[in-house]
Amino acid sequence: MGEKIEYSRPDGKTTPAYYAAPEKEHAPGIVLIEEWWGVTADMMGIADRYAQLGYRVLLPDHFRGRTAATGDEANHLMQGLDFSDAATQDVRGAIAYLKEAGSKVGVTGYCMGGALALLTAMHAKEADAAVIFYGFPPAEAGDPATIEIPIQCHFAKHDDFFPPAGVEKIEERLKEVKVPYELFWYDAKHAFANPNPVGSSGLGHYDAAAAHVSWERAVRFWKNTLA
Repeated sequence: MGEKIEYSRPDGKTTPAYYAAPEKEHAPGIVLIEEWWGVTADMMGIADRYAQLGYRVLLPDHFRGRTAATGDEANHLMQGLDFSDAATQDVRGAIAYLKEAGSKVGVTGYCMGGALALLTAMHAKEADAAVIFYGFPPAEAGDPATIEIPIQCHFAKHDDFFPPAGVEKIEERLKEVKVPYELFWYDAKHAFANPNPVGSSGLGHYDAAAAHVSWERAVRFWKNTLA
């Protein structure tokens, strides 16, 4: 359904991406940020699902064509990523690309992408809303209290990668300054929305019920914030 394109970053460089869109020209936009596995078939599938719902979706390829099948490979890719550059250049450029149509744009991501989406919400004021799936940046990367847009968060109660204690600290800051947010907990493990098994760009933690409920909540949120 989608196509491979390149778009410009604020610094003039270009970023490869997967772009999926409905026929409607001025539909609201969503920047979708990949998991640490890269731009996999699953990520492109999520972009296609949003496009079918009427959104223009841009999925930046932060790893520039590389993908991972195992956790060790994914960790190697993630460790080589400049998170600041990804958030302030790749993601901001993607927001600007979608905003050329004159509509609102949201940012969402899973795992590593969730951390980048939260970074974007803290540092890039161009976004209109954000949905975070089980990921957050280190505390020194930014203050959640600086967020000025509506955000929705989905976290797992049994997450060994992004522990609940870290999420609770973030929520404390959101509450302190009354950031408009929703935060949902799922009785699941990290990456509960990824259906892939271990060794095939997945951790084997798929939870069908949690994946379905979190998707429906995100869809409702986008309808309320981007329409």
